[in-house]
Amino acid sequence: MAESVGTVPAAYLDESQRKSLLGIARRALEGYVGAGKIPSGEEPQGKLAAPGAAFVTLTKNGRLRGCIGYTEAVAPLFKVVQECAVAAATEDPRFPPVSSNELPFLRVEISVLTPLVSIRPEEVEVGRHGLMIAQGRNRGLLLPQVPVELGWDRETFLDQACVKAGLPPSAWRHGATLKAFTAEVFGEDVREAAP
Repeated sequence: MAESVGTVPAAYLDESQRKSLLGIARRALEGYVGAGKIPSGEEPQGKLAAPGAAFVTLTKNGRLRGCIGYTEAVAPLFKVVQECAVAAATEDPRFPPVSSNELPFLRVEISVLTPLVSIRPEEVEVGRHGLMIAQGRNRGLLLPQVPVELGWDRETFLDQACVKAGLPPSAWRHGATLKAFTAEVFGEDVREAAP
């Protein structure tokens, strides 16, 4: 991926690679929640085997059900997606673990991230940038789609990134470190609603 913020080409992954990653995430999610293990399969090649950073977001009836990811490219992209799908279902501290009867109603969304780069608050673009803010031991991250979904302006986005980090909303004005990234975001078709 490109080295600067906002330069992920629209077609970094082609449609078949996106579908492959979504299938990998779905199989990992269903295999782990249903049988306690990630199923093995043929390992992909090319961009999916290259180191990558990604988040996997699970939603149920349009509401967040889990979201976990890596901000640095520490493993092959397909393995990151597998691990994050399982972690989003079982380790997100905001939610109880996903049960097997929820699986048909979960929608998987993947965000493939560019590297983090320093950014000034006035350079942040809602809908383009994701943010990671840090001060001391506190860190918080919001994906680029979050402020769009919630109708936030730039200042609210910056404030809420601070809140996510456990900091006062104005910490971005008072010495917190601000980094940005962009993401290629894609997901499964909307799943049927749970009763």
